[in-house]
Amino acid sequence: MLKERSVRFFFLVLVITEFNLLYSIYRAFSLVISLFCTMVYGKIIHGDTMRSLYDFNYEQIQELALSKGWKTYRGHQIFQWLYRKRVQDMDEMSDLSKETREILKQEFIISPLTLKDCQISSDGTTKFLFALADGALIESVMMIFDYGNSVCVTTQVGCNMGCAFCASGLTKKQRNLTSGEIVAQIMYVQRYLDEKEQRLSHIVVMGTGEPFDNYEAMMNAMATVNHDRGLGIGARHITISTCGVVPRIYDFAKEHTQYNLAISLHAPNDALRDRLMPINHAYPLNELFAAIHTYSDENNRRLTFEYILLKGVNDTAECARQLAQLLKGLNAYVNLIPYNAVDEKGFQGVNHEQAMVFYDRLMKQGVRCTIRKEHGSDIDAACGQLRVKHLRREVKQ
Repeated sequence: MLKERSVRFFFLVLVITEFNLLYSIYRAFSLVISLFCTMVYGKIIHGDTMRSLYDFNYEQIQELALSKGWKTYRGHQIFQWLYRKRVQDMDEMSDLSKETREILKQEFIISPLTLKDCQISSDGTTKFLFALADGALIESVMMIFDYGNSVCVTTQVGCNMGCAFCASGLTKKQRNLTSGEIVAQIMYVQRYLDEKEQRLSHIVVMGTGEPFDNYEAMMNAMATVNHDRGLGIGARHITISTCGVVPRIYDFAKEHTQYNLAISLHAPNDALRDRLMPINHAYPLNELFAAIHTYSDENNRRLTFEYILLKGVNDTAECARQLAQLLKGLNAYVNLIPYNAVDEKGFQGVNHEQAMVFYDRLMKQGVRCTIRKEHGSDIDAACGQLRVKHLRREVKQ
């Protein structure tokens, strides 16, 4: 009996050892593939332009260190310099050897962004216009709230979603941003706040472009800034918006992250949403809400529905009734958004009293909602406005 138990124990140890070995090989292989995909993707986007170190998440930067013949701890050090000490010059990475720094400088840059313009509102809202390495322009916006400082970041150069009311759609999508270009926006704003001895507390991925149309790069960027060795911004302080790319909502549901999901809805029926948001032709409301219910069941997270109030278009009593019916049974609330008028679009926003009427109608039907505080009303606050202004100026010149 003792001999039989010893044999069984031996085989159990052998199985566990082999499993751990196979798992280690699998993990190493996964890191290599992840690093390879990141490098190839960046090469396709940038050609011979040097890569940004912001493109690499924590695991990838450790694998990068291994690929150079360094220990993984070297990757940890680089990550700390980037996100904790927030250096902009590799020569400041003083605990790296001069040889290591020279190798990094020959192959990588830190930030791929150059500030092109900046507008500051009387309420403290700050809009940044950045130029990328290929000359493309993107925007980011920092907003000040009672609960902290938030940044709204862009995920694409231009946008193909074609929403009837949005300034972003005035210029078509040129390309997706890399993970590093998304992270760099966040880091620029954090360094801007460092000068005021303040911290960035929230991220909203709601800038130009459709985040779920650039899913991998966007998720990689959020993993980087969420990492406790990075900026350490809590997952529940990160909100990702989509206008309704249904397949990616199912993908996002399987991630089981603690990120907040916001749905840009803006209409309570297919006829109106078809007119306002062309994506509804591809993914009508029944398909969109099937995906939303799957996400809700999988994650048990409260959803946000964004609803821009357009005067005489989607602000009627019937729209409120249809919206309440649509959201019935969901753990959700509606964020009613004052509209920043875009001259080319022809829509008008409602005033505060009119917004309150719609708010009251929803509340009486059991729908929790808020009216978003207006920010940056005295600058080019609407998503994409500042970028479009600069592009038109360049054309005239």
